Amino acid sequence: MQGTITDEATGSAGVQISAVSEALAEKVGQQKYRIWFKNSTRLTLTDGYLKVGVPNLFIASWIENHFSNEISEAVAAVTGDSRKVTFTIDPELSGHQRRTQLDSQARLVENARNRTAGQRTRIQPTLKKKLKLSLDTFVVGPSNELARNAARAIIEEKQSPFNPLFIHGGYGVGKTHLLQGICNALCRSRPQTNWLYLSAEDFANQFILALKTRKLEAFRRRMRQTELLAIDDIHFLASKPSTQEEFLHTFNTIDLAGKQIVLVSDAHPKMIGQLSEKLVNRFVSGMVVKIDTPDFATRCRICKQYAAAMRKHIPESVIRYTAENLRTNVRELEGALLKLIAYSALQNEKISLHTAKAVLAEHLARTDPIVHISDIESAVATYFGITPANIHSSKKSRTIALARHFSMYLARKHTKMSSPEIGRCMGGKNHATVLLACKKVEEQIRRNVELHWYSPSGNKISKARTVLAHLEESIAN
Repeated sequence: MQGTITDEATGSAGVQISAVSEALAEKVGQQKYRIWFKNSTRLTLTDGYLKVGVPNLFIASWIENHFSNEISEAVAAVTGDSRKVTFTIDPELSGHQRRTQLDSQARLVENARNRTAGQRTRIQPTLKKKLKLSLDTFVVGPSNELARNAARAIIEEKQSPFNPLFIHGGYGVGKTHLLQGICNALCRSRPQTNWLYLSAEDFANQFILALKTRKLEAFRRRMRQTELLAIDDIHFLASKPSTQEEFLHTFNTIDLAGKQIVLVSDAHPKMIGQLSEKLVNRFVSGMVVKIDTPDFATRCRICKQYAAAMRKHIPESVIRYTAENLRTNVRELEGALLKLIAYSALQNEKISLHTAKAVLAEHLARTDPIVHISDIESAVATYFGITPANIHSSKKSRTIALARHFSMYLARKHTKMSSPEIGRCMGGKNHATVLLACKKVEEQIRRNVELHWYSPSGNKISKARTVLAHLEESIAN
């Protein structure tokens, strides 16, 4: 039976299933839908549930880990209410013909990936195309000097003094720039070196593809027979135990061979929720260094370098005005300068301080002040006497649950992140969990209920509005 999504019932239920199918295809994209759903699943709406029939546990685990939010959203969009999603093994989907179809689908994915061979997910030969960013364009300041020096040590020393190098920090502070810079510098100084640069998501996707196509040994050789493994966004492995186990073996093989590993993440290893203790221990055994937001002087130098790269003269007063008002990350600075340069070119007008204030008024209103989810988690964790790692965990004690709920509520209120994004950042929680947490906190604030929790200094009692006021004050400062 072809995997067109069907229903046990007929009539309106069948129409609903067809609508869910269309909504799901729109959310995940036609290619992913065709690979993972069209010929691999059977959906059934029954008794308030959405039952997903799958051929085996592997497909069930992959779909649940990667598409559960999209499935729930598609069902809610069609039915108007939330349905619990369950997975069952469907015998009709698990025969030899079905496995052949899945292998064929996997080959389609592999062929598609091969057509994008210029990307960063292959071991790079000596004459390989360089990555976009280099250390020569990395502006150094107090916020990132230690990380840059650690990167230099990896490049200049034949035997690295630390392994791994784990770089973490907020959005747009230069982590990926430094990671690509290490690869490019190593390629230039030691051209015979085999190095591999990819994201943790690419690692996970290639691992799953290798399992489906029975090419696991080839995958392992590609990942492990390299002298530098550079992984971006390693926090993506959170809540993926099988992929974490595979990466742990990859890590150990490279480390025992005396080769180098460099990892980048948005958070400290101990603050990444649902990451195995073995991996956390490996990550903190090397050099863990944070890149903070750039200070004013560094922001000015970044603006000047960007203007020079664009071959555009920008007055010192405009540089200082931009750097003073955009304080969070490099991407904001570059976006503001690009807007100024584009305006100048289109209007045939020189850039002046007056022009900058007028052109960037809306930009500044939308971007300043910016609150990051890491700031919220830090403030909440400090207030309730726990750690951000507790918020990311699956623990449900009163204190941790209360802190997690307020973190989700504040993230929804003070950031532009969607509920699924917030859930993923807080240890891979479902978007429905975020929505329920926000509604619960809103009700507590509306009624100004008395909240109870336990901290290291003893039992605590406070009104909900008082708690919210303290937390928002901490975030603002």
